Amino acid sequence: MDEFSLINKIKQSYYRQASLIKGVGDDGAVFRETAEDIVTVTDMFVEGVHFTRQTMTPKQIGYKALAGNLSDLAAMGAKPMFYLVSIVVPSSWQEDVIALYKGMESIAKTFQIDLIGGDTVSGEQLTVSITMIGRVLSERVRYRSLAKPGDILFVTGTLGDSQAGLFLLQSKQTFRNEQYFIKRHQYPFPRVSFSLALEEIDRIAFNDISDGLMSEAKEIAIASGVNLVIDDSLIPIDPNFYQFNLKQQEEWKLFGGEDFELLGATSPRNWERIKMIAKNTNTPVTKIGYVESLNHKDEDGEVFLIVKGKKKIVNRRGYTHLT
Repeated sequence: MDEFSLINKIKQSYYRQASLIKGVGDDGAVFRETAEDIVTVTDMFVEGVHFTRQTMTPKQIGYKALAGNLSDLAAMGAKPMFYLVSIVVPSSWQEDVIALYKGMESIAKTFQIDLIGGDTVSGEQLTVSITMIGRVLSERVRYRSLAKPGDILFVTGTLGDSQAGLFLLQSKQTFRNEQYFIKRHQYPFPRVSFSLALEEIDRIAFNDISDGLMSEAKEIAIASGVNLVIDDSLIPIDPNFYQFNLKQQEEWKLFGGEDFELLGATSPRNWERIKMIAKNTNTPVTKIGYVESLNHKDEDGEVFLIVKGKKKIVNRRGYTHLT
């Protein structure tokens, strides 16, 4: 199958976004937005680094690749509109590349977003680079730098599930509720609806939990020039999470990635309203800590963890590249 045949197979028969003027078929896509700010996010997924065919099907890989970008837009408070896919296709993948695009389309349809372009080349290793475009009111962008001393910290969902699912896919042991954890790894559901429903809330600092809770908390702390304090006993986990050993539980909930949940910081006066919005969007939310001032103005923000009443500083960990 050549590049033009692939384009014809993946091209949408109609577009869902009214602002799109020209999609796939020219040297560039054209859309028109006048009233809101445009947000762009990009992620790259490489076989052997982010996924393997031993634990995920081509359709699941496509789904999850797009879900990661949607989670980034949710963390910015932006409504997703369009995405572009550039892909390096090895010869061993040519039979399965359509299934990968179908995985993307399955979640794109859920959130009513359109594929508007990209590029395709042959190469040695499957690599998928996705750029997604969204829109948001300028006064409602959810920057990491918006956390303030006195804020509460909260997270959506339960943490550590994706890493538990990966462990189960690679394990020969039997555990309770295996399919729940495996689904959380293969089919994460980004919190887009919850994020958009928070438009009335004046200020939230958000980060999506793709590289682990402690790593994402550290990014907010540094960007906002504050310290974040998290109570270990408040971090939400699934009831069946306790079947794993204590070391696994700690590693996965604190430093595991790809849960694609949201970590937020906001004024305590917003909390009751946020809980109501969470209920209306069927989104579990849990208060896990608070924000405090730096001890010295010239310090970088730090993350502290309270364990059995003792407060300790946590070194930044989680998944990072180029280390």
